[in-house]
Amino acid sequence: DTTVNLWNTKTWQVQGKPIKCRGGIFRVGGTDKSDIFCVRYSPSGELLAIATLTNIQIWNPGKRERIAKFQGHYAFHGAGNVSLAWTPDGTRLLSSGGYDDPTIREWDTSTWMRIGEPWKGHTGIVWTITLNPTGTLLASASGDRQVRLWRLSDRRTIATFKHTNEVYYTTFCTDGKHILSGGKDKILSKWAVPSLEDIPMDHASHDALREDTPKKQVADNAQQSGCEILVINTTARDACIAGDLVTAYRLLTQEINTDSNDYNSYANRSFVMARNADWDRALYDALKSIRIQPSLMGCISKGIALCGKRQFQDAMKAFDLAFMFVDEDLNKIRLLLLIKAIALFNANQHGEAILRVQELATTRPDANSLVCNIVEAYLHVQVGMNALDDARRSEAASHFIAAVNAINFSSISAIHSKYDIFVVLFGWDLESLWLTAHQHWCRSLLLTGRLAEALRSYKHMMDESDEATKASCLYWSTAFKQDYSTLHAAKGDDALAAGNYDRAIESYSAAIDLDLATDAVFANRSKARSGKMLWDDALLDAQMVIKLTPLSHIGYQLQHAALHGAQRYDEAIEAFKIMLSKLENAPDMQTRKLRQQYVNLSEAERAIQETIKARLDDAPRRLLNTFTGRLCDREVQIDAFKTSTEYKELLSSTLVPVDLRMERIKDVVETYFRCVTLSHRWEGKEPLLNDIQDKVVDELNPVGGFVKLQSFCKTARAAGYRWGWIDTCCIDQTNNVELQKSLNSMFDWYSTSALTMVYLSDVSRSSTPGALARSAWNMRAWTLLELLAPKVIRFYQNDWTPYLDDRSANHKLSVAIVQELNDATRIDAEALIDFSCRKINARKKLQWASTRVTTEQEDIAYSLFGIFGVQISLMYGEKKQKALGRLLEKVIAQSGDISTLDWVGQSSEFNSCLPADIISYKALPYTPPSLSEGDIQTSISLLRQTVAVDLALKLYALLDDLKAPRFADCRLHLPCIAFRVTAVTRRPIEHKEACFAYEVKADGLRDLQITTEDRLLQFSEGSSTRQSFLLVRPWDRHLLELPDYADDTKNVDDFVIPGSPGGEGPLDSESSERAMRLIVRLGQPFSAFLLAQQRSGEYKRIASDRDIITQVNDVDSVHGMDVRLRTLEIL
Repeated sequence: DTTVNLWNTKTWQVQGKPIKCRGGIFRVGGTDKSDIFCVRYSPSGELLAIATLTNIQIWNPGKRERIAKFQGHYAFHGAGNVSLAWTPDGTRLLSSGGYDDPTIREWDTSTWMRIGEPWKGHTGIVWTITLNPTGTLLASASGDRQVRLWRLSDRRTIATFKHTNEVYYTTFCTDGKHILSGGKDKILSKWAVPSLEDIPMDHASHDALREDTPKKQVADNAQQSGCEILVINTTARDACIAGDLVTAYRLLTQEINTDSNDYNSYANRSFVMARNADWDRALYDALKSIRIQPSLMGCISKGIALCGKRQFQDAMKAFDLAFMFVDEDLNKIRLLLLIKAIALFNANQHGEAILRVQELATTRPDANSLVCNIVEAYLHVQVGMNALDDARRSEAASHFIAAVNAINFSSISAIHSKYDIFVVLFGWDLESLWLTAHQHWCRSLLLTGRLAEALRSYKHMMDESDEATKASCLYWSTAFKQDYSTLHAAKGDDALAAGNYDRAIESYSAAIDLDLATDAVFANRSKARSGKMLWDDALLDAQMVIKLTPLSHIGYQLQHAALHGAQRYDEAIEAFKIMLSKLENAPDMQTRKLRQQYVNLSEAERAIQETIKARLDDAPRRLLNTFTGRLCDREVQIDAFKTSTEYKELLSSTLVPVDLRMERIKDVVETYFRCVTLSHRWEGKEPLLNDIQDKVVDELNPVGGFVKLQSFCKTARAAGYRWGWIDTCCIDQTNNVELQKSLNSMFDWYSTSALTMVYLSDVSRSSTPGALARSAWNMRAWTLLELLAPKVIRFYQNDWTPYLDDRSANHKLSVAIVQELNDATRIDAEALIDFSCRKINARKKLQWASTRVTTEQEDIAYSLFGIFGVQISLMYGEKKQKALGRLLEKVIAQSGDISTLDWVGQSSEFNSCLPADIISYKALPYTPPSLSEGDIQTSISLLRQTVAVDLALKLYALLDDLKAPRFADCRLHLPCIAFRVTAVTRRPIEHKEACFAYEVKADGLRDLQITTEDRLLQFSEGSSTRQSFLLVRPWDRHLLELPDYADDTKNVDDFVIPGSPGGEGPLDSESSERAMRLIVRLGQPFSAFLLAQQRSGEYKRIASDRDIITQVNDVDSVHGMDVRLRTLEIL
């Protein structure tokens, strides 16, 4: 997790905050890739060294501050930093590297610069290094199956212990006499440590350099180097090239001891001291060499030593003096200038040094100026690595690119030997320069996010590399490809999360191109491809995930998604089943718990079945399949759905956990079973159920009503509707139970239909606007509900083209067509567009139906079931008066709507308060004069002077307590305000022989005249009479101005009935206001009807051919209404 925890060794609790080793040079998905391999305290405990994959970090653990950070082994072919060890005096830190640099390196803890040459010997990753208690020996455990024992003083291997497999760890016993080691062979081995006294200082390992090379080979060596600048014996030279500075120092010291005036040996030993950063001793030997004999090597060694001590002015003088010894040899001059630049570079004068090298290369280019390019490349690589250490990645990339451009060849083994002067003087590794430059170039481009350039540079490097080079950088190459793929995968993840599927696919594909992509990358690309609906490609990725992780459920989950998207639903369901089995058999509990998110196939099927049942329970029993032309009962409809693509798609998608799964099921089921209804007039021979059952509609003889049926199916099919319903053949007219249920449900069927097609057989294609209004379709009783119930309706002319060529989806939204319908039916536009049976009073609905005709007289009532929202049994043969009476009885009982009593004409035999014929509702009902709010307030002000508020409140409460009207045994129990008739006097009437006109007087009412076909008993005021009459005002609760609880519950809790116990207190003024408003309205003219009392005490209504309009005499008449409140039983 890239953190270091410090633990208290007494409590074994974490001490303080963890150290977060951020700043690793490589980031993946916003996270540092800094795996931690080793943590070591310094001997004083003041510092903490941490080895990560990409760097070594030095921390002050007390302050949690990072003091230094350097790449360590990572600078060499991208090898990791594996293990650490401090010398007892704390002046040196030793580190071990990974596969690409299986060495041990030393670091100066004052500068954190590398000291000397790497300790070489291991060929596999060095997992552990550890010092003995005295700090004189170091043991290292490696993947090459060896434990090596090194002497710290001369960095030599003094013993090798071999395991049968990789060795991971080693340590010294507390007495230092034995080494314990263990590794992959699972064996803990114990090795005896040889005594240092028994090992001579000049003991060399099997690969040590020979020391017996005669001095006569010096000239040969000089010639091999390409110039005569260096004069050094071959053995010492080879030791310097191999990095064995201890041997080189010892050999040169021996030469000095043999000949104290050997100024060349002093100069060469100065070079060795400089490589160890021992600047004081280096300067001492350089000065000693010059004092013995001024020479080219002496001046060079002095210049290098003075640069190391940062005495640049004196160093430049020393180098200038060196030119006295080059004899105008251009190659020597060039090399000397390069050495001078390198010395400046090593003293951290990077910019000036590189500039000097570049100027030298361009001043006098020739065949030998290649050396300038090599030096420039090496310097750029060093600066680039420093920039990487400081996270200056773009700067590092520019330096590595410059290095690559400077050396455009891959094989420089000859260069290494030709210019080995730089190896001897500075310890340069020229053999790996080309590879190091290219690897860091690739890495720096990767780190700066220039992924495409990084990939091109990588491919260029691999194309230019020979097989040996490729083999040597195999570990690095694998790591680079993994990092490249990881970065692209992270970009793909971000794009996928943002819904940018194209970019996600591009990034994932780039990650996959190097053949190191994980199953997660294939999985995410499958998701992205599914997002772009590239189902076949998504399926290929899902199959790759299955191949890579066959035990995981994820591949089958993706396979299900891809197959589902490709509409291969049967295969998708099979993939889903396998996914469930993988979840159920997963080895970990957390994965098994994921199974709970998914639905079993049987559960999904049950949920769909229940939804289908709920949908079809309210649908017609039989429907026409417009695609097959067959009449289908409910079972056939369900079977058709279960074999459809829609069902398979729904079943496949329902298996996946979705928050709104049931809503999705309802939507699909609703869409599949949506139905088109036909509204038409029955004409001639209409096809009935028996005519089309088990037949194909399109194959029937196209005559009469069969043509209409075939055209309906064709038009519905063309509009995309699978199911159609028509009242002629979709109902078994011979089955009374089915017929009863169908007529009771018909309004709902039309209301819930997706579309109602209205076929106008008398409207031709050539018709002009107004033809719809004149159509006989508007005169039929059954078509009234077929007009009002549907939400979507389209009118078709007799050739099945849209009326007036209006091809809009819903003709109810056409202003012109709605206006035509309003003209024809007198139904206002609001009701035509959005009919609600509760919002419109019964009287208005009856007026709409009053002029419509039917074939069967009872249908005038039966056709209104849905419009009133009531159901009664069918009794064909009962005659229209009884059918209409039963309907109105149900309406009054269910709604309490007394507007049904407002009619003129003849009384019904069913009940005298109901009309004999629906045409009695044709005339507009009486509407009293409207009162403005100002008029009401003026009247209230006058009333307050004559009417006691408490009496008004009392009357209000009494009226509020009146029960709703009800029917029982054809008798109407009607709450009303009754006025006793005091005189009935017949008056002559002209031109109406069958009618009689009477002048009527009643207590509290103004005199009025009525006309009726009934002969009334005449009597005068004060005289006795055998029959009594009443003028009554049916009680209308709307006069109370109560809130509509169904539509507005906002202030219901605060409402108080005037005169009720709750009416006391703050709301009293509001209550009295409402009571006084009632008195004002009761004083207005109203529509009354005349009742004649029967011998048994009940009443019968006296029918009139016009409205009976009357009004109370004065305020006193209203005052006394409390005694007039009655509930009368009317026959």
